[in-house]
Formats: sequence, structure tokens, C-alpha cells
Amino acid sequence: MALGADRASITRLILNDTAQVLIIGIGVGLGLAWASARLIKSMLYGLTPHDFRTFALSALVLAIVAVLASLIPTRRAVKLDPMIALRYE
Repeated sequence: MALGADRASITRLILNDTAQVLIIGIGVGLGLAWASARLIKSMLYGLTPHDFRTFALSALVLAIVAVLASLIPTRRAVKLDPMIALRYE
């Protein structure tokens, strides 16, 4: 913001970074879960090893938590006065 960015572009920057990490993490996590589902088949009660609803729900819950977790630093960064941040550095 000290160099001319507005609040919307700062918010967009942080949420885009969050989305990139989220997409990579969910992709890798779902891939590993899909591959290891047969190994934990005996521990799954009432589910098939490759249950689509379970995979989709877990990915959705993780996405919601990640977005909510990134909103706190985003709000803090947007509310911060650029002059105070520059003086601190």
C-alpha cells in the first residue's frame, strides 16, 4: 500500500496465494488419499475405499478452513497504515 496498491489488490494478492497453495495441497492430498485407501480399507466402516462424497467433503472442508484462516491476516494487512509499517521496518 505504501507503493500505491489499494485494499482490493492487496486482498486479491493474498487470496490468490492462498488459492495456489490450497489447490496444490488438495491435489496432492487427494492423490495420496486415493492411493492409500486400499491400505486402510480394514479401518473404514460403512465406506468404500474410494468414496467420492468423502473425498469431496474433506476437500471442501479444508478449502473453507484455509480461506477463513487467510482472511485474518488479509484483514490485518489491509487495515495497517503504510507509514506505521515503514517506520517499524
